[in-house]
Amino acid sequence: MTDRGASKTTDASVAMSAIAAAIRDAPRDPPGLYVVATPIGNLADIGLRALRILARADLIACEDTRVTRKLMERYGLKTRLLSYHEHNEAARRPDLIARLDAGETLALVTDAGTPLVSDPGFRLVAAAGDAGLPVYPVPGASALLAGLVASGLPAERFWFEGFLPAKHGARRARIADLRGIDGTLVLYESPHRIAATLADLAGGLGLRPAVLARELTKRFETVTRGSLSDLAADLAANGPPKGEIVLVIGPPEAETPDVETGDLDDRLATLVTEHGVKRAAAQLAAETGLKRKQLYQRALELDKSKPCDDGEAP
Repeated sequence: MTDRGASKTTDASVAMSAIAAAIRDAPRDPPGLYVVATPIGNLADIGLRALRILARADLIACEDTRVTRKLMERYGLKTRLLSYHEHNEAARRPDLIARLDAGETLALVTDAGTPLVSDPGFRLVAAAGDAGLPVYPVPGASALLAGLVASGLPAERFWFEGFLPAKHGARRARIADLRGIDGTLVLYESPHRIAATLADLAGGLGLRPAVLARELTKRFETVTRGSLSDLAADLAANGPPKGEIVLVIGPPEAETPDVETGDLDDRLATLVTEHGVKRAAAQLAAETGLKRKQLYQRALELDKSKPCDDGEAP
């Protein structure tokens, strides 16, 4: 009989040995600032290159040392950690730039995901660039992309908004600005504000499909689909969810062109006479951007009401 606990331990040991070998045998990375993505929940979601950089860096600048230490302990890494966040970045940035200028290798991480996305690290990257110091991205997990690909909503064009304003008036004003964006919207929101935010989004954006993704990659991950109004009503009835939230909102429907009904019917009638109902609907749809199915139904109505040669209805 196989001992499952022993098997899991063996698998983990093999994995750790492979990671150690990959770090040990890889060529030395050049000095500079490495912007390293870390897992957004599941600690297994980290690449070998990221682990190698974190293991070999002279210093890791992180949002919260307690959070990053959990990742370090999981993989047996001992690199020194230094807290770097919005409350101390101005004071610590000159020292970090001086270290880079002296030829050190620094890693910049956030608590979860890719640094600089809803994160103040961009000022350090900008300062390094201004000083002519090398900056290297180490890609990996990203909550916004995880939410987008899990949503099933169009992803060829999207707008990442981050967090909307906390105050009601400012939030509604910003939602009005977002209304005209021709693409999928991706937002972050906190559990205690998500109900109010969804209500404002439903009122400001109208009937759009949306997906509320919660605790992505974690044990209690959930992905809930519905219209904005459906999601708002669900939260109003059941209370706010727990955990980190990514909200994905489908793009607006194409606006119906402003075409006078009389002119439309005249053009459609002419095309029906020339090409028949089906081709007439297809051609007018191409000309106006209107839906072909609706034009087809209208063409049928016009064709039925057209008088026969002897003056009687067909």
